[in-house]
Amino acid sequence: MAHSKNRATDGKITYPPGVKEISDKISKEEMVRRLKMVVKTFMDMDQDSEEEKELYLNLALHLASDFFLKHPDKDVRLLVACCLADIFRIYAPEAPYTSPDKLKDIFMFITRQLKGLEDTKSAQFNRYFYLLENIAWVKSYNICFELEDSNEIFTQLYRTLFQVINNGHNQKVHMHMVDLMSSIVCEGDSVSQELLDTVLVNLVPAHKNLNKQAYDLAKALLKRTAQAIEPYITNFFNQVLMLGKTSVSDLSEHVFDLILELYNIDSHLLLSVLPQLEFKLKSNDNDERLQVVKLLAKMFGAKDSELASQNKPLWQCYLGRFNDIHVPIRLECVKFASHCLMNHPDLAKDLTEYLKVRSHDPEEAIRHDVIVSIVTASKKDLSLVNDHLLNFVRERTLDKRWRVRKEAMMGLAQIYKKYSLQAEAGKEANSIDDRLLVERIFAQYMVPHNLETTERMKCLYYLYATLDSNAVKALNEMWKCQNMLRHHVKDLLDLVKQPKHSANVWGLLAFFFSGNLPDPGKAQDFVKKLAQVLEEDEKIRKQLETLVSPSCSCKQAEVCVKDITKKLGSPKQPSNPFLEMVKFLLERIAPVHIDTESISALIKQVNKSIEGTADDEDEGVPTEQAIRAGLELLKVLSFTHPVSFHSAETFESLLGCLKMDDEKVAEAALQIFKNTGSKLEESFPHIKSVLLPVLQHKAKKGPPRQAKFAIRCIHAMFSNRDTHFAQIFEIQGIKLMVRWLLGVKNNQSKSGNSTLRMLTAILNSDGDLTEQGRLGKPDMSRLRLAAGCAVLRLAQEPCYHEIITLEQYQLCALVINDECYQVRQAFAQKLHKGLCRLRLPLEYLAVFALCAKDPVKERRAHARQCLVKNINLRREYLKQHAAVSEKLISLLPEYVVPYAIHLLAHDPDYVKILMAKNENNSHAFIRKMVENIKQTKDGQSPDDAKINEKLYTVCDVAMNIVISKSTTYSLESPKDPVLPARYFTQPDKVGEPNTFWDRPPGTILNMMTESQEIALQDNGLSAFSPKAANVLGAVNKPLSATGKLQTKLSRMETISNASSNSNPSSPGRSKGRCVGTTI
Repeated sequence: MAHSKNRATDGKITYPPGVKEISDKISKEEMVRRLKMVVKTFMDMDQDSEEEKELYLNLALHLASDFFLKHPDKDVRLLVACCLADIFRIYAPEAPYTSPDKLKDIFMFITRQLKGLEDTKSAQFNRYFYLLENIAWVKSYNICFELEDSNEIFTQLYRTLFQVINNGHNQKVHMHMVDLMSSIVCEGDSVSQELLDTVLVNLVPAHKNLNKQAYDLAKALLKRTAQAIEPYITNFFNQVLMLGKTSVSDLSEHVFDLILELYNIDSHLLLSVLPQLEFKLKSNDNDERLQVVKLLAKMFGAKDSELASQNKPLWQCYLGRFNDIHVPIRLECVKFASHCLMNHPDLAKDLTEYLKVRSHDPEEAIRHDVIVSIVTASKKDLSLVNDHLLNFVRERTLDKRWRVRKEAMMGLAQIYKKYSLQAEAGKEANSIDDRLLVERIFAQYMVPHNLETTERMKCLYYLYATLDSNAVKALNEMWKCQNMLRHHVKDLLDLVKQPKHSANVWGLLAFFFSGNLPDPGKAQDFVKKLAQVLEEDEKIRKQLETLVSPSCSCKQAEVCVKDITKKLGSPKQPSNPFLEMVKFLLERIAPVHIDTESISALIKQVNKSIEGTADDEDEGVPTEQAIRAGLELLKVLSFTHPVSFHSAETFESLLGCLKMDDEKVAEAALQIFKNTGSKLEESFPHIKSVLLPVLQHKAKKGPPRQAKFAIRCIHAMFSNRDTHFAQIFEIQGIKLMVRWLLGVKNNQSKSGNSTLRMLTAILNSDGDLTEQGRLGKPDMSRLRLAAGCAVLRLAQEPCYHEIITLEQYQLCALVINDECYQVRQAFAQKLHKGLCRLRLPLEYLAVFALCAKDPVKERRAHARQCLVKNINLRREYLKQHAAVSEKLISLLPEYVVPYAIHLLAHDPDYVKILMAKNENNSHAFIRKMVENIKQTKDGQSPDDAKINEKLYTVCDVAMNIVISKSTTYSLESPKDPVLPARYFTQPDKVGEPNTFWDRPPGTILNMMTESQEIALQDNGLSAFSPKAANVLGAVNKPLSATGKLQTKLSRMETISNASSNSNPSSPGRSKGRCVGTTI
């Protein structure tokens, strides 16, 4: 070895054959290639290769230099780490590195490389695994025991391994990690608190749930090192529990969680800790005692726990907490009893005396939970509880508190059902006698019928919320059977009123009654005798009619039952079988729980839970569970007692539920309306007027389930349902068709043409396709809006824009002049949105010009803002996208002028085109464009002289405004404008431009006998309204702010008013209807 040191001091590095010098002068790829050869050399070496060890000593030292340990490339670092791991193996037990600082740097470096184990899919994972396997097998980290910073090295290693472990690692990775960490614990002199915390933190529930693999790794490590690590665990708990030094560890607040986890891993880890818990059970701090009681309840109650037998002093001390002064501690002990009885029946004797005392506890909740614990264990296995425990339950049926009595009775009934009604006995369990007994218990004890209405409904509400699914089904079936029996009695009363009774009818009624009364064999005789009594005694008959009436109240029912029983009773005949049968019948048909007042109180109770003002938690029912059960209860009652919901207060409460954001609440309200609203339209018209719009909104835009229930409600509740459905389905049908077309994106099947024809027909017919006058104006307005918006959506797709005819385009444009203000507003917003996204073609920008005649000033201002914004948007887009010059015609805002002129020529009213001054408009370009239009004819009606005359008139007006408002119009146009071929014919090759300005002013005035100039706002264009109508005249309605049709006179006044509101400085302003002088 001395020779080796001499070799090390000469500084010459010897590399394996074929490996050249490794330094910073070579590329990364070359360095990786050479290092791989070095790794292979060290992998093949063993501890007996003395000559090779001496030969490569300087290389080993070189590889530990900062150049490699701090190299930026992860592949280089990994290869160096593998070399270092092999160097520690080869040179063991003495490492070639003697400096403590260098050793620390090397092991911290290797620890950092182990982070690569996290990615199991990495191409280098096998090398990372080799590194782990090597250092675990050699126990390389044990060299660090002598270093001052050993704790820092070990802690960092443990943290890294717990961080990288995941479910992608196989058993070998897990095993090597445990080997590596356990060697440090078992062979080291001590385990620091910091290192212990690194292990224990993985047992804390929050970390355990976050990384299950880290928990399993810590668990395996603690099992492997139980004997070695136990003194340090004991010291930790002693510092925290006995000395109160919580600052020794960040885990001090989790000591009880850690004790439970450590006990479940290996009870030997806590041999010296458990006696400390006995001391804590006697603490003066209530919260501390409660925490220890909860901990020991889990430890004693665990299925395979032997703690009670192994540590009897601790068990006896725990039993003493059953008599603790603090209520939550006694409550926790009582809850523990059921788990203890089920998992450790041998401890039942110890628990009996303490449960007896607690069954008489002054706290209601504790007495209640004593019953729950005993019943829960009994239902699992009756042999787990002794007679004394069952007797405690029986005694509590006489408790002063209803909640405790109810739990005791229900518990005994459940035990009876499970163990007594089995085998042959079970066949009779569902007999009519059993059902009658259950109904009597329910009416007299579980939900006492003599309680005040609010209390009775509160009792029913919380009972329903605590029943299991089978009990709920039984209760629902009970109400259904009672409802059916009321109908049978009603049929009997109707039959009694008839002069002749068929024998077959009597037999059928007797059959129905036989299944609902005791002693079915005597049912026919009973029915005949009852019919005879009803024929003879009109008073009894009327009282029975009141009793089975859907509107009978609970108070009326009680009075009727008493009167009928008293009337049929006889002091001379104490035993009367017929009277007993009548009593049974009356008990089943009398509505002693549910009436209109009760339903109203029940809905209020449910609303309290929804609003968070009910005392659900005090009743032992979570709020969410109470709400869910309350809604189900209301739905069941709406089916069995629909008339009881017929009150304005109840319907208004249901309306409030319908408008809530909670989908479950709204769905339940819809189902209840469907079951109970058959007479709502007649009896509660004010409710109908509010409910119908809500249902229509739910049907159109609500979630799928709510939409379905809303449709059912409309069908069940309203007489003119066809009208409502037509409006809902037609609009939704339009949207569905348009969405389908936009998804297909081609018109090969000509579906686009047929859809556009349908939309045009809707617009032509003012929204009433049938033209039968059955739709109201609001519904027609909605259909017009839906049709106009559908055309806008289709126009955004190039394949459909091509097939939209000029007439369809003009019809769509005129929706912005609809008679309904809301239609105009919504359509303008859709139009503006499509234009701002540059999805709609440029000609649709001209539609805003039609807003000039809107009677509402705000709408005109909004249209101007939209138009200016779109112009600015397109100009900004052209500045930023200079390469789109080939699309100039579709983007340059000046090209909207020919579309606007064409639209004006085909509009029976006037329009205004906005043209702002400081927007860098090319007025010469617009002038040239107008001149070119005057060389053409209307592309839509080239042979119609009237239309062409109007076209040239609009051009002349536009030219006049350009001339009057611009100083640059006479300059040459920078480009020759291109006119849209669909709108205009080819220009005339010879002849002068078509113009009317050389004609006398009167000629123009005569041509526009119904026109009125729109006041020019700052630098605007204005046109006029020719009288001549075209194909659009039939649907272009006059406007009003209120959405109603105006007379010819009022229209003229509206236009005049609009003019008078214009800017006074505008040169186009005029008074009255004299427009010739302005021109």
